[in-house]
Amino acid sequence: MTFPALALFDIDGTLVRRAGAHHREALVYGVRRVTGLETTTEGIPVQGMLDPDIIAVMMRNGGARRALIHDSLPEVQRAAERFYLRECPALHDKHCPAVEETLDRLTRRGVLLALVTGNLTRIGWRKLDRAGLRRYFRYGAFGEMAKTRAGLAKLAIAEARRRRWIDPAAPISLIGDATSDIIAAQANRIRAISVETGITPREDLAALKPDFLLRDLRKLRLGMLGISQRPVRRVV
Repeated sequence: MTFPALALFDIDGTLVRRAGAHHREALVYGVRRVTGLETTTEGIPVQGMLDPDIIAVMMRNGGARRALIHDSLPEVQRAAERFYLRECPALHDKHCPAVEETLDRLTRRGVLLALVTGNLTRIGWRKLDRAGLRRYFRYGAFGEMAKTRAGLAKLAIAEARRRRWIDPAAPISLIGDATSDIIAAQANRIRAISVETGITPREDLAALKPDFLLRDLRKLRLGMLGISQRPVRRVV
């Protein structure tokens, strides 16, 4: 099946918001379970960061040496994921405005939906499960898969092309609420669509000149994704 366009979505601040407490607790637990260190995410500007980078900063702030961080990081990540799978609450009331309506509309128009997120894989999918949104997304690129968000977007684009889900000329967009989402989109020469549903000030987003800067997903139009307003016929 070939899709007319690819839309890559961030999770936190873009699809769901105010859902971070259990996520942060999972990272703290993972470090404690594996290394015995007591750490915190307090004072770390976590928005837009990849989970492995957050864990590394937590451990460094807690006095861990580079070798310990490097050697323990994979197991810390696995422990954090296990904690989150157990503890994540229902998140249906944590949707950003118009999320389901937007995803429904894009799905009806044949847009391929995927994730580009700093969340660890099992945390990201669990979060969407608990928010009732997983069914919309075919695949994703997650925090442990690349060193930067731009690298994650590159992986997601390559996967869609490798599987021939999109043609080489298909329009691709990255939709997110952080400056790192804009930087990732621009690095991959795809459309950068910013929403103000996270905590990044509008002026910080505007300074990076995304292709579109929206108050929330209610303002998203098909034309912004390069989609015709006429019904799209998918090729099977």
